[in-house]
Amino acid sequence: MKGFDCDGVITIGLYPGPNDIIITGRSYEEMPETIKMLDKMGIRNPVYFNPLKFSEKTRVLSSKHKIKILKKFPEIKIFFEDDPIQAYEIDTHLPNVTVVHIVHELTEKENVRHL
Repeated sequence: MKGFDCDGVITIGLYPGPNDIIITGRSYEEMPETIKMLDKMGIRNPVYFNPLKFSEKTRVLSSKHKIKILKKFPEIKIFFEDDPIQAYEIDTHLPNVTVVHIVHELTEKENVRHL
């Protein structure tokens, strides 16, 4: 079982396998458009959304959300992440999880709407 970020990982073509999960920094408010996007890509894995409102989330708070969810799944040993801040935070707080840092400039790292 592996964990995948959404923006900058799945959105650039790295898809989860059938037993993997998606842990996104996207707010629960972005759930409808995110599920629609994933469905169009044929991805129906469980998705764990950031519990913060869109206007409240930050990159560091998104990493805290991901860490919290990853702690619930000790069987996840690999997490794919493109945000350097979030990759660092996850790597620092979860030494048993290998963070695969996907380096690119294809997606925005800051809080943007995905309509």
